[in-house]
Amino acid sequence: MHSTTPTLNSLFAQLGLDSSDQDISRFIHQHKLAAGMAIQDAPFWNSAQASFLRESLKQDADWCEVIDELNALLH
Repeated sequence: MHSTTPTLNSLFAQLGLDSSDQDISRFIHQHKLAAGMAIQDAPFWNSAQASFLRESLKQDADWCEVIDELNALLH
């Protein structure tokens, strides 16, 4: 259980990605989702990352809000 609300930085760390503000900005500029593509189906995730996103959204986990934020930034 998380004691704080997840952030983009903590989501990137959870996904095993570089999680500084600069790294996140670079990632967002380098990766875009096609209209209508679900974030968990993006081709740039490895299978573990996609599975984490899919399960978090399915379980309406604490991560959902920040995953939705990332989804908006990638569209």
